[in-house]
Amino acid sequence: MKPQRFLHVLLAFVTLFSFLTPALAQAAPPAADTSGMSIVQIASADSRFSTLVAAVKAAGLVDTLKGAGPFTVFAPTDAAFAKLGTATINSLLANPAQLKSVLLYHVASGKLYSNNIAASPFISMLSGGQALVTVRNNQGYLNQARFVSTDILASNGIIHVIDAVLLPPSRDIVDTAVSAGQFNTLVAAAKAAGLVDALKGPGPYTVFAPTDAAFAKLGTATINSLLANPDKLKSILLYHVVPGKVYSFQVPFGSSATTLNGASVQFSIKNGQPYVDDARIVTTDIQTTNGVIHVIDTVILPPQ
Repeated sequence: MKPQRFLHVLLAFVTLFSFLTPALAQAAPPAADTSGMSIVQIASADSRFSTLVAAVKAAGLVDTLKGAGPFTVFAPTDAAFAKLGTATINSLLANPAQLKSVLLYHVASGKLYSNNIAASPFISMLSGGQALVTVRNNQGYLNQARFVSTDILASNGIIHVIDAVLLPPSRDIVDTAVSAGQFNTLVAAAKAAGLVDALKGPGPYTVFAPTDAAFAKLGTATINSLLANPDKLKSILLYHVVPGKVYSFQVPFGSSATTLNGASVQFSIKNGQPYVDDARIVTTDIQTTNGVIHVIDTVILPPQ
């Protein structure tokens, strides 16, 4: 890693740590002393975790999570599971192996208090995957799940409550964009430019993905013109892709990065908001099997 690049990453990590610690501290404290109860007993006694408890039973993980551990469990509430939809929940309950993999993506070895979580941007889960810790709008997040409550002590570990179910990356960049539902124009453009196979390849890539609303700003005539000109369209789309896997805490704000187009994008902070060129970065760190996606609100155009 180049010295300048290392400095950007180091400064970004220091900034992440300084904001994440108070952000996690703002999460609601536990309501009662539960230190004499196991993780399973605490979850079973709390009405917020009925779906989680049912899932743990269906996956055959009760004995594991009642064991000595210690474990750190990032526990989704019933409302968090409800976001998945009934069909997805029923599908997981009917597939114990897949369900077990998903649940173990919520469990880390050891007892990680909130201040331990803030000490590293990544947490290694028992599933074998890693989850990313970030701070947004003074709130602590694990992947796309917000910390609701932290540091609930158990006899065999600790529980942190989150508001979304963590799903291990199982789709590549293209399939993730398709399933999201807000990148229809981007997917159509990637097909027209002949980039689908590349973006489904091993990578890894970092994609700054314009939403359908971002493309709409260009106007129908411009979009149709680009779709009819694959070479120009390909040049523009490659200007949205940076080689490697660059998470939000690694983005070199105040500096630039070379895209697969060959030209460089500029990163900046304007009015407290992160930007790449003239596009605001609205969602960060969507993990895929071959890279990471950051969502932007404007299509960025390479210099002429």
